[in-house]
Amino acid sequence: MRYQAQREAVVTTCRRLVEQRLVVGTAGNVSLRVDDLLLVTPSGVDYDQLTPEQVGLHRLDGRAVEAELAPTSELPMHQAIYAANAARAIVHTHSVAATALSCLVEEIPPIHYYLGIFGGAVRVAPYAPYGSPELAAATVTALGDSSACLLGNHGAVTVAGTLAHAFRRAAYLEWLCEVALRVLGTGVTARTLFAAELAEVTPRIQQYGQHPGDEI
Repeated sequence: MRYQAQREAVVTTCRRLVEQRLVVGTAGNVSLRVDDLLLVTPSGVDYDQLTPEQVGLHRLDGRAVEAELAPTSELPMHQAIYAANAARAIVHTHSVAATALSCLVEEIPPIHYYLGIFGGAVRVAPYAPYGSPELAAATVTALGDSSACLLGNHGAVTVAGTLAHAFRRAAYLEWLCEVALRVLGTGVTARTLFAAELAEVTPRIQQYGQHPGDEI
């Protein structure tokens, strides 16, 4: 079996998503691009039961290379993102705050500088049926040059160069959505950040950490 370590990383990421309550049951999915191939979670397998052998290896056109189970129904979305984006890892969640906020706004309001983690903006893709070409196209458009987007009435997507970074971004995104929901829920007009304020902090926060170049 090829890419044992990478398959194990996919499983570890899935279990971390459950631990952080970013997914429930078999919701959401994870993928990792390796060379010109794609490792992706299978459809309908609880993450606490998922094994590395069940993580499917596919060509970028979706054809199976080593896959004992059918891939996630969102495979078209993963394919579309990799075709349009330099990302090497994708995490798709159905986290509560992100899903709730996706029903209320067209873009996460600039209520916290953590928006800079994602490039300064996180847009919401309009609703489309899960697993559909329409959802895949809408997700790519909403992502643009950002590293995250919300899927209207559905969930969230984060992308990065590694699974660890994509997971970390998913966790920060959920926190940001929770803060936005609390602010919106007050009914009070919020003090939001100016574009110049976000532009100033974005490059700094994207370089935050102990290792230069390591994404937050």
